[in-house]
Amino acid sequence: MVQNPPDLRPDLARARINETARPGQPTIGMVSLGCPKALVDSERILTRLRAEGYGISPDYQGADAVIVNTCGFLDSAKMESLEAIGEALRENGQVIVTGCLGAEPDVITGAHPTVRAVTGPHQYEQVLDAVHGVVPPSPDPFVDLLPATGVSLTPRHYSYLKIAEGCNHSCKFCIIPDMRGRLVSRPHRAVMREAEKLVEAGVRELLVISQDTSAYGTDWKEREAKFPILDLARDLGSLGAWVRMHYVYPYPHVREMIPLMAEGGVLPYLDIPFQHGHPDVLKRMARPAASSRTLDEIAAWRAACPDITLRSTFIVGYPGETEAEFEYLLDWLEEAQLDRVGCFQYENVAGARSNDLPDHVAPEVKEARWARFMEKAQAISEAKLAAKVGREMEVIVDLVEDDAATCRTKADAPEIDGNLFIDAGHEGLSPGDIVRVRVDEAGEYDLWGQLS
Repeated sequence: MVQNPPDLRPDLARARINETARPGQPTIGMVSLGCPKALVDSERILTRLRAEGYGISPDYQGADAVIVNTCGFLDSAKMESLEAIGEALRENGQVIVTGCLGAEPDVITGAHPTVRAVTGPHQYEQVLDAVHGVVPPSPDPFVDLLPATGVSLTPRHYSYLKIAEGCNHSCKFCIIPDMRGRLVSRPHRAVMREAEKLVEAGVRELLVISQDTSAYGTDWKEREAKFPILDLARDLGSLGAWVRMHYVYPYPHVREMIPLMAEGGVLPYLDIPFQHGHPDVLKRMARPAASSRTLDEIAAWRAACPDITLRSTFIVGYPGETEAEFEYLLDWLEEAQLDRVGCFQYENVAGARSNDLPDHVAPEVKEARWARFMEKAQAISEAKLAAKVGREMEVIVDLVEDDAATCRTKADAPEIDGNLFIDAGHEGLSPGDIVRVRVDEAGEYDLWGQLS
């Protein structure tokens, strides 16, 4: 396979990297797997390498070495990472591995003993050292210019903005704190400086990410504000770009962020990992177990900001989950009426405490519950989208092709939510445009409309 396959490399597929290396310039390819937080790590690595004079190759054959930034959260993700490493070895041969699976170097070298180096997550210096050892730098200060915003692996009009590393939660099914450590928040001024540069460079949407966004700044021993995320959200909202909040735990202080959404400073969108609805399952997960109070919070958010969009993910088939607990989850979902919902079947993860829980659910039961859950979620989504027919709304343009423009509403995050398609009169649009559209058709997850 000559080109990076889009299913394994969403970073390069989105970036559409089209650089021509100067004579003698060393070049690096990047495979970035996993979540947006890993994508930001990949951008930082490539930015550092670009500053040292390395070129970036969009294919195996044009690269002197390939970095594989792995995911290690689930066993299925580990297998995907190992397959990507194997492909890179076959196609290029000079492979450096980093990322979450890098925290288990024996797993990687056991499957692929010829990799040149293995480093753990966000170990930027070690990655650069490994690259130097395989492909020495050869900078030319007269022609190797680094863009002011660094190397971006997303389209020019939106960018992920990572505000913290690590997590202080101890969920039994998760090993992220073991791999990435406890919460470490970036300074407010550093986040704002990066955000300002991105907006100055033409970014129209900032996607705020971390492992626990609503806990941002609570790791600072000395701080003026009790909950620094509120000041950060307010300041980001003043930059004139769309600001979308991801991975927000439903702490009580999140309610104070909702007025910012109602006023338009921050997009009326919350990505909240509820994981389940039944209090006993949540306790076994070591998650906050007050699901009834969560419903009260949702009602309060909607009262303060009727247009708010709520997205979440859930796990079905968690060890010990009974049919009654699953039915409770379905009833909870019906009452919560979440706008965007994803669902995973529980998997054991090496090192997770949930592996040792009793009464694991049979695979066929997990599959059936997943199907029932998604049927319920799909019906809710379809009804909510049907209610938008006839409304006018702002959308951001992601892609313009001959037959249609692919856009997103304020209710849609890139890659994970739905789209709005404009299939007439779209010829003059460009990616990054924000335009008003009248919705004239709705499906299960997507909308269609016309320019107002």
